[in-house]
Amino acid sequence: MPLDPVIAARLKRTADGLVPAVVQQYDTGEVLMLAWMDDEALHRTLTTGRATYWSRSRRSYWVKGETSGHAQHVKSVALDCDGDTLLVKVDQVGAACHTGDRTCFDADELTVTRA
Repeated sequence: MPLDPVIAARLKRTADGLVPAVVQQYDTGEVLMLAWMDDEALHRTLTTGRATYWSRSRRSYWVKGETSGHAQHVKSVALDCDGDTLLVKVDQVGAACHTGDRTCFDADELTVTRA
């Protein structure tokens, strides 16, 4: 069964047919990672409650935690006002980052300098 046509019509995809998905811990607001979804990945996520993404490097679908055990249980999915970004709120089990860190954004904070 394909993605709901009403949802599909609202999506603005990249040339590769992908939409970025910002993944956030549902109860704390902590930003965990950014991943990519196509229509099928979004459909699987919405119908199974398990975060499913498109891997650009492997060129295949992956369910977060399927091999690592670090699953993402989806609480909600929202589309931004332009239809070009998804916000996926999850209950993260274990590390979200493939490096083993809690988030993909906690290892290399950049310095902001003001003139």
